[in-house]
Amino acid sequence: MAVRKGKRLPEATGRKYAKLQTILGDMGRVLVAYSGGVDSTLLLKVAHDALGPGAAAVTAASVIHPAWETREARDIARAIGAPLRVLRVEPLDDRAFAANPPERCYLCKSKIFSRFQEIARTRGIPWVLDGTNADDAGDFRPGMKALTELGIRSPLKEAGLVKAEVRVLSRFLGLPTADKPALACLASRFPYGTKIDKGSLGRVGRAEDFLRKLGFGQVRVRHHGPVARLEVEPGEIARLMKPSVREKVSQGLKKLGYAYVALDLDGYRTGSLNETLKVRKR
Repeated sequence: MAVRKGKRLPEATGRKYAKLQTILGDMGRVLVAYSGGVDSTLLLKVAHDALGPGAAAVTAASVIHPAWETREARDIARAIGAPLRVLRVEPLDDRAFAANPPERCYLCKSKIFSRFQEIARTRGIPWVLDGTNADDAGDFRPGMKALTELGIRSPLKEAGLVKAEVRVLSRFLGLPTADKPALACLASRFPYGTKIDKGSLGRVGRAEDFLRKLGFGQVRVRHHGPVARLEVEPGEIARLMKPSVREKVSQGLKKLGYAYVALDLDGYRTGSLNETLKVRKR
């Protein structure tokens, strides 16, 4: 059982942590695709601990990534001590991406991670890493196909670490992201086939910021044209439905340009827009 400053890790998680350290240590030099989320922060921290100056990070900044995420990524990477390069990308310049097909994530990750590999090559870095964990194999994830094709490695997944263990390890290492809500780019708020444009992305981002300022941590505003479909944690639905909060949310989102504000009674879950794909396949 691993011990750090009076803290203890469950034996199974400790073994996976040791395996992760070995995997990273054997790589020599790595470039971590970094978002500032819980998975990539743990990966960057352990890579930096194992490799020191041999671990660097790169993050993509674009219209599909809220500006606050980039700022947080800079701050956390600085605290870890790892150099971070911010690469500006423009996914909406790709008409195929903007058309929002089910393979949207594949198109995006193929281009962004190809750019990351170019950066790695110019620096003589043999490995580009991402924060996919062992829980990420389910659901419809075309982006993972892109990573496989490009030879991107996912050490958390290789070590067998699931999301709950990633959070346990993050607390063990004192990382500020241990309880951070899951992140996903703003393009994931649009039903497949709905064209993505800069104005709508900005509206979604402002709507989610508005909800976070009201104290809702894990939120998604799914953009259905004039309708904003809200997803919050199931345990937060009752609070959202309180008359004073409900009225504030409705008025706030309508001021942002939505004609209707709806609550998804199933609450937040990853990949909710993939449910329509499952229906089509029946």
